[in-house]
Amino acid sequence: MTAAQGPRLRPSLDGIPTYKPGKPAGADAYKLSSNENPYEPLPGVLEAAVVAAGKLNRYPDMAATELTAELAKHFDVPAEHIATGTGSVGVAQSLILSTAGPGDEVIFAWRSFEAYPIITQIAGATPVPVALTAGGDHDLDAMLAAITERTRLIFVCNPNNPTGNVIHRAELERFLDAVPAEVLIVVDEAYIEFIRDPEVPNGIDLYRNRPNVCVLRTFSKAYGLAGMRVGFAIAHEPVTAALRKTAVPFGVTQLSQDAAVASLRAEEALMVRVDALVEERGRVVAALRAQGWEIPDSQANFVWLELGERSQDFAAACAEAGVIVRPFPEGVRISIGEVEGNSIFLAVAEAFRKEL
Repeated sequence: MTAAQGPRLRPSLDGIPTYKPGKPAGADAYKLSSNENPYEPLPGVLEAAVVAAGKLNRYPDMAATELTAELAKHFDVPAEHIATGTGSVGVAQSLILSTAGPGDEVIFAWRSFEAYPIITQIAGATPVPVALTAGGDHDLDAMLAAITERTRLIFVCNPNNPTGNVIHRAELERFLDAVPAEVLIVVDEAYIEFIRDPEVPNGIDLYRNRPNVCVLRTFSKAYGLAGMRVGFAIAHEPVTAALRKTAVPFGVTQLSQDAAVASLRAEEALMVRVDALVEERGRVVAALRAQGWEIPDSQANFVWLELGERSQDFAAACAEAGVIVRPFPEGVRISIGEVEGNSIFLAVAEAFRKEL
């Protein structure tokens, strides 16, 4: 073998796109591209992380014992029904590794969370995207029709990223009960804290008497710990036991675990911040609709403009004005951030609308 050949890598990786994070913002720009929480860490979180940092020479608690116990108490579920990981995307990847491989299929709505097809292909499984409805909703009937004997897992993103649309209780329960019992359904609720629609169910209520339902949550959004990379799943024990087998050993650092525990204990302060972001979302949505935009009723911490081929132009106009947003082929997702950044975005949107 010549030196030019190098190691032999999996040929299947050639067709897998690299995950694209939101573009970073410079010192003179507002970052509205990654659905981050614009607030600093909750009270007590930084202090807990600093204490944990004093023991960086030690491995973290691989079982995340304290965090698991805190989550079990917080959500009134057995500790055995909880598995942690490196952000909800890390847990999602472990879920696929636990259920699907070459020849198996994973169903999800599209467009939805960008990582779904990537982590499916990494596992060697086949992604099965199902188009959203014209209004940006999950087409649950089409997703049911896409199930085959090779289907192993279905992602349901509620609220959906990047559109912000939600699925109501009656239609979601009908879907869950129609899926074969041997197929795992993952209800991804990364943005649940921002929901104000009373018709949207809490996935944890749905999982309790459904062994094939898993709920995915994260500390990256409402809790403001995006930089800590800690997420978790709530599911019945066969699923969480598999997650513990497929997780990266010691993946969730002690800093992350202790920061998450402190965040859970600061729920009152958390909800004050979440309520403020929801109120600001309302201001942004009202302003966009007054400008003439037709947008989904977002229940997340972002809004969606379906701009199609004009998406890159709009993102460039925002960047020139001092805000960084997230363009996709179908449209642009704009996170709800600082009031000043949101106002700059609204000014760009108003000028852009007049050109359409």
